Amino acid sequence: MPQTNIPKILLLEDDRLYSETLCDWLEEEGFEVEACHDPHTAFELCYARRFDLYLFDINLPFQNGLETFRQLRQSGDETPVIFLTSREDKASLLEGFEIGADDYLRKPVDLEELTARLAAALRRRHRGEGPKTLGVYTMDPRSRDLLLEGKPLRLGRKIYDLLELFLERSGETVSQEEIKARLWRYDEEASEGAIRVYITRLKKLFPQVIQNIRGVGYRFDLSKIDRVSE
Repeated sequence: MPQTNIPKILLLEDDRLYSETLCDWLEEEGFEVEACHDPHTAFELCYARRFDLYLFDINLPFQNGLETFRQLRQSGDETPVIFLTSREDKASLLEGFEIGADDYLRKPVDLEELTARLAAALRRRHRGEGPKTLGVYTMDPRSRDLLLEGKPLRLGRKIYDLLELFLERSGETVSQEEIKARLWRYDEEASEGAIRVYITRLKKLFPQVIQNIRGVGYRFDLSKIDRVSE
Protein backbone atom coordinates (compact mmCIF):
# COMPACT_ATOMS: atom_id res chain seq x y z
CA MET A 1 0.00 0.00 0.00
CA PRO A 2 1.18 3.56 -0.60
CA GLN A 3 2.91 5.07 2.38
CA THR A 4 0.82 8.24 2.14
CA ASN A 5 -2.47 8.06 4.02
CA ILE A 6 -1.74 4.69 5.68
CA PRO A 7 -4.98 3.10 7.00
CA LYS A 8 -5.05 3.14 10.81
CA ILE A 9 -6.55 0.09 12.51
CA LEU A 10 -7.47 -0.33 16.18
CA LEU A 11 -7.18 -4.00 17.16
CA LEU A 12 -9.02 -5.06 20.32
CA GLU A 13 -7.96 -8.63 21.15
CA ASP A 14 -7.32 -9.98 24.65
CA ASP A 15 -5.15 -12.91 23.49
CA ARG A 16 -1.79 -11.13 23.44
CA LEU A 17 0.05 -13.74 21.38
CA TYR A 18 -2.71 -13.80 18.76
CA SER A 19 -2.80 -10.00 18.81
CA GLU A 20 0.93 -9.88 18.05
CA THR A 21 0.43 -12.28 15.14
CA LEU A 22 -2.30 -10.10 13.66
CA CYS A 23 -0.29 -6.91 14.19
CA ASP A 24 2.80 -8.35 12.51
CA TRP A 25 0.78 -9.48 9.50
CA LEU A 26 -1.20 -6.27 9.08
CA GLU A 27 1.85 -4.05 9.46
CA GLU A 28 3.60 -6.07 6.76
CA GLU A 29 0.52 -5.53 4.60
CA GLY A 30 0.86 -1.76 4.98
CA PHE A 31 -1.58 -0.97 7.78
CA GLU A 32 -0.77 1.05 10.89
CA VAL A 33 -2.05 -0.95 13.86
CA GLU A 34 -2.68 0.12 17.46
CA ALA A 35 -3.36 -2.91 19.66
CA CYS A 36 -5.14 -3.07 23.01
CA HIS A 37 -6.41 -5.93 25.13
CA ASP A 38 -9.47 -4.67 27.01
CA PRO A 39 -12.47 -2.40 26.32
CA HIS A 40 -11.39 0.30 28.78
CA THR A 41 -8.12 0.88 26.91
CA ALA A 42 -9.98 0.75 23.60
CA PHE A 43 -12.28 3.58 24.72
CA GLU A 44 -9.30 5.71 25.72
CA LEU A 45 -7.62 5.18 22.36
CA CYS A 46 -10.82 5.86 20.41
CA TYR A 47 -11.33 9.18 22.18
CA ALA A 48 -7.66 10.15 21.86
CA ARG A 49 -7.22 9.60 18.12
CA ARG A 50 -8.99 8.80 14.89
CA PHE A 51 -8.94 5.33 13.32
CA ASP A 52 -10.06 4.24 9.87
CA LEU A 53 -11.38 0.88 11.05
CA TYR A 54 -11.87 -1.17 14.21
CA LEU A 55 -11.00 -4.87 14.39
CA PHE A 56 -12.70 -6.17 17.56
CA ASP A 57 -12.77 -9.59 19.16
CA ILE A 58 -16.17 -10.45 20.67
CA ASN A 59 -15.10 -12.48 23.72
CA LEU A 60 -13.31 -9.96 25.95
CA PRO A 61 -12.75 -9.32 29.67
CA PHE A 62 -15.18 -7.00 31.52
CA GLN A 63 -17.60 -6.64 28.57
CA ASN A 64 -17.81 -8.16 25.11
CA GLY A 65 -16.81 -6.50 21.86
CA LEU A 66 -20.43 -6.06 20.77
CA GLU A 67 -21.28 -3.94 23.80
CA THR A 68 -18.03 -2.00 23.43
CA PHE A 69 -18.88 -1.14 19.85
CA ARG A 70 -22.49 -0.33 20.78
CA GLN A 71 -21.26 2.31 23.24
CA LEU A 72 -18.96 3.81 20.61
CA ARG A 73 -21.87 4.03 18.16
CA GLN A 74 -24.06 5.66 20.81
CA SER A 75 -21.34 8.27 21.32
CA GLY A 76 -21.54 9.18 17.62
CA ASP A 77 -18.51 7.17 16.46
CA GLU A 78 -19.19 5.99 12.87
CA THR A 79 -15.90 4.13 12.37
CA PRO A 80 -16.49 0.80 10.53
CA VAL A 81 -15.85 -2.42 12.45
CA ILE A 82 -15.02 -6.01 11.62
CA PHE A 83 -15.60 -8.51 14.42
CA LEU A 84 -13.44 -11.55 15.15
CA THR A 85 -15.42 -14.37 16.70
CA SER A 86 -15.24 -18.01 17.65
CA ARG A 87 -18.93 -18.02 18.48
CA GLU A 88 -21.29 -20.28 16.58
CA ASP A 89 -24.62 -18.75 17.59
CA LYS A 90 -26.36 -16.61 15.00
CA ALA A 91 -27.83 -14.37 17.68
CA SER A 92 -24.42 -12.76 18.23
CA LEU A 93 -23.98 -12.24 14.49
CA LEU A 94 -27.40 -10.64 14.12
CA GLU A 95 -26.81 -8.42 17.14
CA GLY A 96 -23.56 -7.20 15.61
CA PHE A 97 -25.14 -6.29 12.29
CA GLU A 98 -28.01 -4.55 14.06
CA ILE A 99 -25.56 -2.15 15.72
CA GLY A 100 -23.64 -1.50 12.51
CA ALA A 101 -20.99 -4.21 12.04
CA ASP A 102 -19.42 -4.22 8.58
CA ASP A 103 -18.23 -7.81 8.58
CA TYR A 104 -17.29 -10.87 10.64
CA LEU A 105 -14.38 -13.30 10.49
CA ARG A 106 -14.29 -16.57 12.35
CA LYS A 107 -11.17 -17.33 14.40
CA PRO A 108 -8.58 -18.46 13.62
CA VAL A 109 -8.80 -16.14 10.64
CA ASP A 110 -7.20 -16.68 7.26
CA LEU A 111 -4.73 -13.79 7.17
CA GLU A 112 -5.02 -13.14 3.43
CA GLU A 113 -8.81 -13.07 3.74
CA LEU A 114 -8.47 -10.66 6.66
CA THR A 115 -6.44 -8.28 4.47
CA ALA A 116 -9.05 -8.51 1.70
CA ARG A 117 -11.93 -7.88 4.10
CA LEU A 118 -10.22 -4.87 5.66
CA ALA A 119 -9.45 -3.40 2.24
CA ALA A 120 -13.05 -3.90 1.10
CA ALA A 121 -14.45 -2.24 4.24
CA LEU A 122 -12.13 0.73 3.79
CA ARG A 123 -13.12 1.10 0.12
CA ARG A 124 -16.79 1.06 1.09
CA ARG A 125 -16.17 3.76 3.66
CA HIS A 126 -14.40 6.07 1.21
CA ARG A 127 -17.02 5.48 -1.46
CA GLY A 128 -19.71 6.25 1.10
CA GLU A 129 -18.55 9.80 1.72
CA GLY A 130 -21.15 11.38 -0.56
CA PRO A 131 -23.91 10.63 -3.09
CA LYS A 132 -22.84 9.45 -6.53
CA THR A 133 -24.81 10.13 -9.70
CA LEU A 134 -25.00 7.29 -12.23
CA GLY A 135 -26.94 8.52 -15.24
CA VAL A 136 -30.51 9.08 -14.06
CA TYR A 137 -29.83 7.37 -10.72
CA THR A 138 -28.24 8.51 -7.47
CA MET A 139 -26.44 6.15 -5.09
CA ASP A 140 -27.17 7.11 -1.49
CA PRO A 141 -24.44 5.77 0.84
CA ARG A 142 -26.47 6.50 3.98
CA SER A 143 -29.52 4.43 3.03
CA ARG A 144 -27.40 2.16 0.79
CA ASP A 145 -29.93 2.36 -1.99
CA LEU A 146 -30.29 3.60 -5.53
CA LEU A 147 -32.62 6.57 -6.05
CA LEU A 148 -34.61 7.54 -9.12
CA GLU A 149 -35.98 11.08 -8.98
CA GLY A 150 -35.41 11.00 -5.22
CA LYS A 151 -37.34 7.76 -4.68
CA PRO A 152 -35.54 4.60 -3.47
CA LEU A 153 -35.66 1.53 -5.71
CA ARG A 154 -35.24 -0.80 -2.71
CA LEU A 155 -32.50 -2.90 -4.26
CA GLY A 156 -31.63 -4.75 -1.07
CA ARG A 157 -28.21 -5.08 0.54
CA LYS A 158 -26.71 -7.67 -1.79
CA ILE A 159 -27.63 -5.93 -5.05
CA TYR A 160 -26.34 -2.62 -3.71
CA ASP A 161 -23.11 -4.33 -2.61
CA LEU A 162 -22.77 -5.87 -6.07
CA LEU A 163 -23.23 -2.50 -7.76
CA GLU A 164 -20.67 -0.99 -5.39
CA LEU A 165 -18.21 -3.78 -6.24
CA PHE A 166 -18.72 -3.18 -9.98
CA LEU A 167 -18.04 0.53 -9.55
CA GLU A 168 -14.83 -0.20 -7.66
CA ARG A 169 -13.71 -2.52 -10.44
CA SER A 170 -15.14 -0.67 -13.45
CA GLY A 171 -13.72 -1.98 -16.71
CA GLU A 172 -12.26 -5.09 -15.05
CA THR A 173 -13.60 -8.63 -15.07
CA VAL A 174 -15.06 -9.51 -11.67
CA SER A 175 -15.11 -13.25 -11.02
CA GLN A 176 -17.95 -15.26 -9.52
CA GLU A 177 -15.75 -16.02 -6.51
CA GLU A 178 -15.06 -12.33 -5.89
CA ILE A 179 -18.78 -11.61 -6.03
CA LYS A 180 -19.56 -14.43 -3.59
CA ALA A 181 -16.89 -13.20 -1.17
CA ARG A 182 -18.33 -9.67 -1.26
CA LEU A 183 -22.03 -10.50 -1.05
CA TRP A 184 -22.14 -13.40 1.39
CA ARG A 185 -20.77 -13.57 4.91
CA TYR A 186 -18.82 -16.62 6.01
CA ASP A 187 -21.89 -18.03 7.79
CA GLU A 188 -24.05 -17.80 4.66
CA GLU A 189 -24.22 -20.15 1.68
CA ALA A 190 -23.38 -18.35 -1.57
CA SER A 191 -25.69 -18.87 -4.55
CA GLU A 192 -24.77 -18.57 -8.22
CA GLY A 193 -28.50 -18.56 -9.02
CA ALA A 194 -28.96 -15.52 -6.80
CA ILE A 195 -26.04 -13.79 -8.54
CA ARG A 196 -27.77 -14.28 -11.91
CA VAL A 197 -30.94 -12.74 -10.49
CA TYR A 198 -29.00 -9.73 -9.14
CA ILE A 199 -27.20 -9.28 -12.48
CA THR A 200 -30.52 -9.36 -14.35
CA ARG A 201 -31.89 -6.66 -12.04
CA LEU A 202 -28.86 -4.44 -12.60
CA LYS A 203 -28.96 -5.01 -16.35
CA LYS A 204 -32.51 -3.67 -16.40
CA LEU A 205 -31.32 -0.54 -14.63
CA PHE A 206 -28.10 -0.18 -16.64
CA PRO A 207 -28.65 -1.57 -20.16
CA GLN A 208 -25.50 -2.22 -22.22
CA VAL A 209 -23.27 -1.62 -19.18
CA ILE A 210 -22.79 -5.19 -17.84
CA GLN A 211 -21.08 -7.82 -19.97
CA ASN A 212 -21.09 -11.55 -19.21
CA ILE A 213 -17.60 -13.06 -19.43
CA ARG A 214 -18.50 -16.69 -20.03
CA GLY A 215 -17.10 -19.09 -17.44
CA VAL A 216 -15.39 -16.29 -15.50
CA GLY A 217 -17.69 -13.53 -14.29
CA TYR A 218 -18.88 -10.08 -15.33
CA ARG A 219 -17.52 -6.74 -16.48
CA PHE A 220 -19.19 -3.41 -15.63
CA ASP A 221 -18.22 -0.55 -17.97
CA LEU A 222 -18.78 2.75 -16.20
CA SER A 223 -17.95 4.71 -19.37
CA LYS A 224 -21.17 3.48 -20.97
CA ILE A 225 -23.31 5.28 -18.40
CA ASP A 226 -24.41 8.65 -19.78
CA ARG A 227 -23.23 10.72 -16.81
CA VAL A 228 -21.21 9.93 -13.71
CA SER A 229 -20.37 12.55 -11.11
CA GLU A 230 -19.68 12.85 -7.42
